[in-house]
Amino acid sequence: MTKVTRLFDLLPHYSEKFKPKEDVIAGKEHGEWKKYSIMEYRQMADAISYALLHSGISKGDMIATIMPSRPEWNFLDMGIMQVGAVHVPVYPTISESDYKYILSHAGVKMLFISGKEIYRKIEHIVPEVTSLKAVYSVKKTDGLPLLDEFIAIGQQHQQPEKLEKLKSVVLPEDLATVIYTSGTTGNPKGVMLSHANVLSNVKGVAHIPPVGEEGKAVSYLPLCHVYERMLNYLYQYLGISVYYAENVGSVVDNMREVQPDILTTVPRLLEKVYDKIIMNGRKLKGIKRMIFFWALNLGLKYELYGAKGWFYHLKLRIAGKLVFSKWRAALGNNVKVIVSGGAALQPRLSRVFWAAGIPVLEGYGLTETSPVIAVSDFDPNGISFGTVGRIIKDVEVKIAPDGEILTKGPNVMMGYYREPELTKEAIDPDGWFHTGDVGKIEPHNLLRITGRKKEIFKTSLGKYISPEQLENKFKESPFIDTIMVMGENQKFAAALIVPDFNHLRSWCAIKEVPYTTDAEMVNLPRIKKRYEVEIEKYNKFFGATEQIKRFELMDREWTVDSGELTASLKLRRRFICEKYNHLTRKIFELEKNQ
Repeated sequence: MTKVTRLFDLLPHYSEKFKPKEDVIAGKEHGEWKKYSIMEYRQMADAISYALLHSGISKGDMIATIMPSRPEWNFLDMGIMQVGAVHVPVYPTISESDYKYILSHAGVKMLFISGKEIYRKIEHIVPEVTSLKAVYSVKKTDGLPLLDEFIAIGQQHQQPEKLEKLKSVVLPEDLATVIYTSGTTGNPKGVMLSHANVLSNVKGVAHIPPVGEEGKAVSYLPLCHVYERMLNYLYQYLGISVYYAENVGSVVDNMREVQPDILTTVPRLLEKVYDKIIMNGRKLKGIKRMIFFWALNLGLKYELYGAKGWFYHLKLRIAGKLVFSKWRAALGNNVKVIVSGGAALQPRLSRVFWAAGIPVLEGYGLTETSPVIAVSDFDPNGISFGTVGRIIKDVEVKIAPDGEILTKGPNVMMGYYREPELTKEAIDPDGWFHTGDVGKIEPHNLLRITGRKKEIFKTSLGKYISPEQLENKFKESPFIDTIMVMGENQKFAAALIVPDFNHLRSWCAIKEVPYTTDAEMVNLPRIKKRYEVEIEKYNKFFGATEQIKRFELMDREWTVDSGELTASLKLRRRFICEKYNHLTRKIFELEKNQ
């Protein structure tokens, strides 16, 4: 039996350990699921390895991919690593300047992209990347050779003995990938991860999924993000089939088709799903509406481990049959676990999904930690609402005097590529990686995140505020899609608020307020007044010095493309402050003028 010590060992491991099946990985093409067996997967990966060798690629060379998640990403990933080359996966949604910086900084020799949408973004910077020898595309793109042609080259120039020899000299400690973090400021940093780094994470969480080789997972997060990538390897380690959703908008439809056991997500999708459910509930009439909101309010009071007693659970069973069964059906009727990571999850969402029979486990980590540091699990005391779960096996965590979370273990990166000074700043002489997050360790080794060190700000009155804690609470409002709290060196905390325009439209219809455009609606005095009521409602959860005193409503959503969100859907705070400087000045100058 193959021992999995390098990431590409997952392929023979899969062949030897699990029964043959047609859907090891699958992607949607022209409305149909295109499925690949382990034999087809290995043949594709080997063909890519042979083609790389024929093209003069050798150990340590950098090969980049820019594409959404799809089976071809896996073929390339394994094919690259098998020859000892280094995979540099790049987000398909970053800026032109970031593309140029990453491809040049990494010294990328070959690039594989998904198609013309990506090529349009990079075609005029390609000649400026002097290390780059060739660009291939998965889909037909004018002026570019196809990935299929590259695979054909490999099939015509097979060198199995040479490939086996190359694989044998790749060590677990060798560099497997460089992942450039999107970051919120400055140039992206290239996080160097070895085979051993990522596999320590795979093995550290392998006990959590409640299914084995009979299971299916739907994947929609980008594989270039280490969170989804590590889980992708985990599925292959456990023999779980992976179906790649067409896009974010199709996730729920794809889940109904595939009927998966597992979904990995970020809180933003769960928030959207929940908001849609609530909107549909509001459209109900009479007794149906009454039953819906009775069940919902019951779910929001859910506690783990039967803490609410037998009578509560009797009511919950009734609610399950009448209401929550429809929630489960909407997600394919087979979901045994949803794993949420990348940002803080509102505890009320965890409660209500657990109540609905859809367990949600929350995890925490960074690209630099491969990524998981802590994650909830199904073991006794393995989950507590509001925490990010238990610190995983072989990983150490300690809390610095200033509250920062420090970690050490086999998952901690090799360093930042070509940035020794930045590496020294992040990893201290004793080997502790400084996460930049603030938190505390609770009973049963559970970790609670209380804020981001750099994002905690101090008002001019000397009071510290953790914006994430406020934002997470205020996002419970159905009126609020996104919110950014600010107030560094000011007398009070304020916020920029992106309304949930669907909910606002629905509210206007009920109140018989004619809805024109989003931009016009957010400037209506009546709408502003309604948001003041909402802010006042959620302010009550915080002390007087933390409460939001002023706010401005945005007239459009914040997106990755418009720059306010990182590729992993986090707020780019500095960018937002600069872009909406006129609004922040307006908010705080109002106070000065009084």
